[in-house]
Amino acid sequence: MRRAALLAGVVALWLGAPVLAQSAAEKRADDPRTATEYVVKPGETLGGIANRVEVPRILIIEANGLKAPYLVRVGQKLVIPRRRTHTVKDGETGFAIALDYGVPWSAIAAANGLDPKAAVKAGQKLAIPTIAKVAAATVPAPAPTASAAPSPEPTASAAPAAKLPPDTKAPRFVWPHSGKVRRDFSPRGKSGWHDGIDLTADKGDAVRAAAAGKVIFAGQGPKEYGLTVIIHHTGRWTTTYSFLDKVTVKDGEAVKQGERIGLAGDTGLATSPQVHFEVRRNRVALDPVDYLPAR
Repeated sequence: MRRAALLAGVVALWLGAPVLAQSAAEKRADDPRTATEYVVKPGETLGGIANRVEVPRILIIEANGLKAPYLVRVGQKLVIPRRRTHTVKDGETGFAIALDYGVPWSAIAAANGLDPKAAVKAGQKLAIPTIAKVAAATVPAPAPTASAAPSPEPTASAAPAAKLPPDTKAPRFVWPHSGKVRRDFSPRGKSGWHDGIDLTADKGDAVRAAAAGKVIFAGQGPKEYGLTVIIHHTGRWTTTYSFLDKVTVKDGEAVKQGERIGLAGDTGLATSPQVHFEVRRNRVALDPVDYLPAR
C-alpha cells in the first residue's frame, strides 16, 4: 500500500514536471528584460519601456523606424533589439563587421557611442544590435574584384548563432545600369575569378537598386571596391554596387526597386568609370546575369 502511494506520488510529480517547466518558460518569455517583442500598455512612454526592457532608447527607435517625437500608442508592438557582443580582431574594419552581422555599421556605431567614420581597434568590444528587418541576415563579405593578384577570401568574424531568415526565391532583379557588360562573372576556384559583373558607364550616371530592400552598408568599402552600397533583400539575398563616385543613400534606409542609390565612378581599383554589381545568396556570389532580365 505504501509502495503504491509512493509510486502514485512519483507519477504525479513526473506528470507535473512539464507543466512546471512550461510555466517557467512562459515566465521567462514574459520577462521584459529578455523579451524580443513588447506590446505598449496604457500610460507607457518610449523612455519608460526602454528602462523596463533594459535596451537603449535609440536602438528601439532604429529597430522600429520610429519618427520624432517618438510617441508610442497602446497596443503597438515594438521589436526589442537584443544585443550581441563582438571583439574586434587585428585588421578588422567596421565595414567587415557590419557585413558579417548583417547590421548597418551606423547602427553598431550608435549602439557603442562611436563616430561611424572612426577606425575600430583590435581588442575593442562592440555591442551588436539586432535590427528588425535586417534580421542578422547572412550578408556577403565582399572579396577583391579588380586586383591582378586577388587575396584570399575574407573570413567571417565569429558571431553568436542566430536564426537565419527564411530562404526565399530570388527577387525579380532589374539591371542597376544600362551599360554593357565589360567583364563577366567568374566563379571562385578558377583563374581570374570575379564575384560579379562590371558595366560600362559614364561618370555621374545614376546607379539604381536592382530590387527593393534595406541598405546595410553605404560608404567607403575595402580599397578594391571604393565607394560601395550593399542592399539586403528578401530572405538571404543581397546585392552590391561598387566603384561609385558618390553614394546617395544611408545605412538603414529602405529603397525601392529602381531607386537611385549612387552615381557611377572609378573609385577602388576601377581604371575607368564603371559599375561593379554582385548578387549573393547566403554569402555565395552568383552570376548576376542569371537573375537579370534578358536584354
